[in-house]
Amino acid sequence: MLLADDNADTVLTLSFLLVDEGHEVQALEDGSNVPRTVREFQPDVCILDIEMPGQNGYELARELRERRLGERPLLIAMSGVYVRPADRLLALMVGFDHFFQKPADPPELIALLRDFRAGRKAAAYEDRLHLGRKHA
Repeated sequence: MLLADDNADTVLTLSFLLVDEGHEVQALEDGSNVPRTVREFQPDVCILDIEMPGQNGYELARELRERRLGERPLLIAMSGVYVRPADRLLALMVGFDHFFQKPADPPELIALLRDFRAGRKAAAYEDRLHLGRKHA
């Protein structure tokens, strides 16, 4: 799994959570090395912040979607800034499979990853948006 977010606390917290759930995690704190890391590491899942230095999540999703083979990598957007309905729609339109509003609900993220591993995927627009308990 690749995690890219310019917030060090987010990277640390999510990395610990994901490793605890049995995932191998490569973490980056900007977007500039994401394409190279995806080519070399070949993750099943990429969790990308939308607003990052180097290359933003929208650009990365579009680029990764063009190169993607099959269902992998699953692309998950996370943002605490770009949270308006138009921002969420744009995230899905450029290639993200899911959108999480920060702070992401850990049990919801873990459930999504388990579903992905089991071959289940959300098709409905509403099922691809994860706005957290406080924002639902």
